[in-house]
Amino acid sequence: MLDGYSVLVTGASEGIGRGIALAAGAAGAGVVVTALDAGSARLVADEIRARRGRAAFAGCDVTRRADIEAAVGLACSTFGRLDAIIHNANSTGARARSVEDVLDGDWYPSLAVGLRPIFYSARAALPALIATQGCMLVLTSQSGIDGTPILPVYSAVKGAQRALVKSLAREWGPLGVRVNAIAPSAMTPAQEAYLLREPHMREHMIARSPLRRMGDAERDIGRAVNFLIGGEGGFVTGQTLVVNGGALML
Repeated sequence: MLDGYSVLVTGASEGIGRGIALAAGAAGAGVVVTALDAGSARLVADEIRARRGRAAFAGCDVTRRADIEAAVGLACSTFGRLDAIIHNANSTGARARSVEDVLDGDWYPSLAVGLRPIFYSARAALPALIATQGCMLVLTSQSGIDGTPILPVYSAVKGAQRALVKSLAREWGPLGVRVNAIAPSAMTPAQEAYLLREPHMREHMIARSPLRRMGDAERDIGRAVNFLIGGEGGFVTGQTLVVNGGALML
């Protein structure tokens, strides 16, 4: 349980970010829901409150340091503390290209949203996380572990996220602050849209998992995140937890 905790989730208006926010709220945490569109973030915050949870919301462009600093400030002013910051925001600009076709401009969206904001979040949240002996989590991908054909830029950035998590974990460990990554797989609106276009892929994706099902953003991914946030995960740092039903085994 996360009673008394305060959790900030970026990119939480839908999909896995929404599932993480809902799961944290259900476990008793006060949740700051952020998204590029404040109205979308408010809907998720309202959903948490409708379940008798505690939530605040904010519009947050993670490419802007000031927005992240303001979101951290909102968590501290609303709930009196910050126990976890979760970088879930992800670029939708990754394009499927072979290496020889990658353009210089293909790097910008993934770097701007997937990597640099981790530095912004780390700098903004560290004092509050030291005070609570809290943690930072980064949503990465199997692509950063195993690679993905025709997504070399995306895979490279996801791999860089994991390296940054390890560096932060080593730097912050003596301060009592943990840093981990999670590589999830779950049904999301984007995934649903893809399967509508490519219905034959549903059976293939399910067959890859020994558990023979797709993940659920709240139940499967959110609860795994709660474990890493809470006391049960207090001796885990510098790791990437793969939550994909066994489709990738390390």
